[in-house]
Amino acid sequence: MSSEALFADDSFMAMVAGEASGDLLASGFLSHLKSSHPQLSVEGVAGPRMTAQGMLALYPSDRLAVRGYWEVLRHYRGIVNIRADLIRRWQDAHRKPTCFIGVDAPDFNLELALALKSKGIPTFQYVCPAIWAWRAERIHLMKQALDHVWCLFPFEERLLNDQGMKATYVGHPLAHWIPPAVDRDAAVQALGLSASQPVVALMPGSRKAEIDGLLDRFLKTAQQLLKHHPGLQLVLPALPVFVQRITQSIELAGLDKHILVLKGRSHEALAAADLVLVASGTATLEAALFKKPMVIAYHMPWLTWQITRRKKQLPWVGLPNILCQEWVVPELLQDDCSVEALTRESLRLLSDPQAVAHIVQRFSSLHELLRRPTHELMVQTLSSHLNHAAAV
Repeated sequence: MSSEALFADDSFMAMVAGEASGDLLASGFLSHLKSSHPQLSVEGVAGPRMTAQGMLALYPSDRLAVRGYWEVLRHYRGIVNIRADLIRRWQDAHRKPTCFIGVDAPDFNLELALALKSKGIPTFQYVCPAIWAWRAERIHLMKQALDHVWCLFPFEERLLNDQGMKATYVGHPLAHWIPPAVDRDAAVQALGLSASQPVVALMPGSRKAEIDGLLDRFLKTAQQLLKHHPGLQLVLPALPVFVQRITQSIELAGLDKHILVLKGRSHEALAAADLVLVASGTATLEAALFKKPMVIAYHMPWLTWQITRRKKQLPWVGLPNILCQEWVVPELLQDDCSVEALTRESLRLLSDPQAVAHIVQRFSSLHELLRRPTHELMVQTLSSHLNHAAAV
């Protein structure tokens, strides 16, 4: 049976993506899938990019954009109610989805996948949970809940295969969306900056909790950097929902004449930057693919940190260091994330061309490693699995 027949006019696919990064990843896959299956209906938890591809959002993805143990507890009831509603809806014998695809958000998606798989619905996960970094015990739930995992990084496929799970390394779409070489001067010009003075991009995160923990530290660091480099140019790309709050903080710090706040445009900011101060997360991988020196920072509520650090299994937290398996760029976490340390590491990278050259070389190799025909591989394995299931 062909995949065209599997996606009949009256069928649909269930999909759940949490937060902005999941929305971005899922939208690229949906665009590719619907180019060959334009009649396919998709519903679930979606962000604006997914809905732009025609997906029906039963709930917006930002309802799941909660990070940290204490923060999850505060939103626990609402999150559990959403999952229970989706289970009831999709376990309906008269209208089951052809398959379920969870995109990241493993705390939400694995339990949902387990409930759906028990009713014979094929289940897939796009983005392997970071069992190699923390919460290794999660592999047991993954084995029960998932039929196939699409992995962004090569070592994840090997790890899951060794555990008896079906997995495919599909690469990271960002490695295609970001070109191997970027024109810094063009980006500088597009932002109205000077090509003769260094540019520092401040990226304190895309969640309220991250901004609460890092914005003030980044602004105080900017004040110190300007004392050493009076001509320094600073840009801060922000989600529109946070622009007013960030702008007010910048004005209170007396930096409104020194920091250019951008509504979005993070890739332009990265292309123009000579250095990036960045919250740990997907943005660090973006910075690496732009071949930028960076200082990775993170600060979270005390209880969340105490629990998280006990589950940590690797010496690194930042994706660039994890993927390169070495300390390519500095990481300043929790108590180490001081203004003094941020300033020290920033000044070092701004004045050490040899260190910068090493960073560029390592990130160029990483970029090539992550370039795979991502969406083609995903559609291929999806079709193969669904065809096999239909033939059994």
